Amino acid sequence: MPPLSSSSPTSSPSPLSRDAVIAALRAAGCVFAEDEARLILAAARTPDELAAMVDRRVTGLPLELVVGWAEFHGLRIAVAPGVFVPRRRTEFLVEQALAHAPDACVVVDLCCGSGAVGAALAAALGRVELHAADIDLAAVRCARRNVAPFGGQVHAGDLFEALPAGLRGRVGILAANVPYVPTGEVGLLPAEARDHEPRVALDGGPDGLDVLRRVADEAPRWLAPGGCLLIETSERQAPTALEAFSRSGLSARLVVSEELYANVVIGLNEA
Repeated sequence: MPPLSSSSPTSSPSPLSRDAVIAALRAAGCVFAEDEARLILAAARTPDELAAMVDRRVTGLPLELVVGWAEFHGLRIAVAPGVFVPRRRTEFLVEQALAHAPDACVVVDLCCGSGAVGAALAAALGRVELHAADIDLAAVRCARRNVAPFGGQVHAGDLFEALPAGLRGRVGILAANVPYVPTGEVGLLPAEARDHEPRVALDGGPDGLDVLRRVADEAPRWLAPGGCLLIETSERQAPTALEAFSRSGLSARLVVSEELYANVVIGLNEA
């Protein structure tokens, strides 16, 4: 499809109509063209910007990266190129964290990406000590924008190595949205994820559970008594994930949302 333009060399600029935007999105295969058009039209500040945004979308850039934000648990989360876009199914992890630790005072969002999970938890819990961490510097920069309104701190580094030592034994909610796609299946992901999100946020090793095992092994040393670790995984991986949690000494259970197709393993520190 040729690029859209709000003007031509021989005519004065004229904004794309709503119908023209919808038509372009439909032609590109966007299933929810009307909804996407509404968001793009609201985000564009000039006719030229509108045309550029539509061009980016029809060439495959995820909608969230086109408009610069994603809706997550009632919040508008800033996203940026090269940063994992939060999924709506991960809202189930947030809900489970709130149900299991409604009085948590210290929250850690590990493998934080945009910081969406930490921001959502802080927004729901009120005044908490919030820390987030990621190994990817683009994610760290993005997360800082999203957790700043809640007084959160974002740290760069590999899992727990990034966190302040003073958090050991104090964490009430440890949410870790770790990568869990098996290495051999990354190439089978939808193009929006495969081509536009960092591999480090997707690839979980040969069986998809390498990072999950590392988090589960060390989590008990960071959780407060009664604190909980929550990790999203797939239905196929859930039994092995439960075993990893149990081996670390956590009391493990699986919760499932059929509606969101979400599987969350929860480990309680009963020490």
